[in-house]
Amino acid sequence: MAPASGGALRARLRRRNRRRALLAALLALWLGVAYWQTHKPLPPGTRVATPWMNLGEADIAFLADVTAADGYGHPLVSQTILDATLRAVSGAREFVVLDYFLFDDARLTDALLARKQAVPSLRVLVVTDPLTEVYGTAPSRQLARLKAGGIDVVVTDLDGLRDPNFLYSSLWRLAVRWWSGTQAAAPGGWLPNPLEVGPRELPFGAWARLMNFKANHRKIAIADDGQGGIVGVISSANPHAASSAHSNVALQLRGPVLAALLESEMAVARLSGWQGVLGAPASLPASVVAAPPTGGARVQVLTEGAIEEALLTRIGAAGRGEAIDIAMFHLSDRPVIDALLAASRRGVAVRLILDPNKDAFDQTTSGIPNRPVASELMTASDGRIQVRWYRTHGEQFHAKLVMIYSRDSLWLTLGSTNLTRSNLGDYDLEANAAVEAARESPLAQQVAAYFDRLWNNRAAPGTEYTADAGVYADPSQLSYWAYRLLEVTGCATF
Repeated sequence: MAPASGGALRARLRRRNRRRALLAALLALWLGVAYWQTHKPLPPGTRVATPWMNLGEADIAFLADVTAADGYGHPLVSQTILDATLRAVSGAREFVVLDYFLFDDARLTDALLARKQAVPSLRVLVVTDPLTEVYGTAPSRQLARLKAGGIDVVVTDLDGLRDPNFLYSSLWRLAVRWWSGTQAAAPGGWLPNPLEVGPRELPFGAWARLMNFKANHRKIAIADDGQGGIVGVISSANPHAASSAHSNVALQLRGPVLAALLESEMAVARLSGWQGVLGAPASLPASVVAAPPTGGARVQVLTEGAIEEALLTRIGAAGRGEAIDIAMFHLSDRPVIDALLAASRRGVAVRLILDPNKDAFDQTTSGIPNRPVASELMTASDGRIQVRWYRTHGEQFHAKLVMIYSRDSLWLTLGSTNLTRSNLGDYDLEANAAVEAARESPLAQQVAAYFDRLWNNRAAPGTEYTADAGVYADPSQLSYWAYRLLEVTGCATF
């Protein structure tokens, strides 16, 4: 066979170099999009940190939904959060704003429609995550009823948020996004659903979108109180049938501290195409304070990454003789884990009540991330960090509560936020309240008693809220590194 001529060889080299240049350009574009979409500016109205504001004892209340089972396996359910939300709706005369990750509760839908009918001028805005309708594959009957009743319903446009799953999301934005939207609600799903809600099989368009693994994860109700003020419930609870037996926590607040959160909610709705008008009552005097009032508390609203900033500052300031109690659905964020280990080395007493991550809407899950994380914390702290597991019975221990006790005061934060990279890292939309109160205040005593009751199983005979650490701890290196890989890449539902 005759050797290739010099011209043919040069032509092959040019083609190979063009292919290499094209691949290099595509790789650079993919990496550039990945970097930009994980670091781009946050949407307007997000990452809120309000000034501390003074609330009297009557203006703040701790609420808890607690589910357990007696010695015969019969469920024992105590729920107050939805009732508080329904009361807020029933008293509104000017506006109601709800924002929930998952929404399909008929009682809340009925209450909104009844109040709108009773007060036709009432402005009602309901914001939810696309997962409520599983990205168009499972239309919500409750949302349809709200729309038919003249209520504004907004499904959050998540594209403006940063991407936690940077390896996949950059490819999705470059090559899939432009056509997958038309396939989201296509019939005949054939791909497995990797999430915990919705149909077992999904069409490609819905699957492609949810694999970005980001969400509007907030759980908020805000309304006027009918007397010129604002009332709100900031919680870990979704008004969602499959979640109705979950254990959750919430704060009911009154006063101007909620005004900034109301503005944030309208910004999120506008980001998603809403063009309505909504405003708080005009007479809302601010009351910014430097220290907790006697009997009451000082409060601030935190959203997105501002939650982690405040949390790490408080954990870092805790010293010997002080204590940290955490009740949490998911714990996996490396900065928080490192801060807890450092606190335990300084002599801070750390106790964790965690969900065993075994139950998810009639499905059995792997125990990741909580089980390997708990094993790491107990081992790395030489047992100084104590862990107990909430005894779930098909439902979830869905609380998101952190308490830090100093000698004279209690600082706490609760709301929608799990202690995970996605929830704390400016990827998901989240909302928490932070509270500081005197240790002897009724609020501090109530929250401490809630945790103590679960930790020490102070319940009816035969009923146990929590189990010893060894029941679910998982020291497996395979589980540990699986959790670490899922956490760092953002390819996880936690």
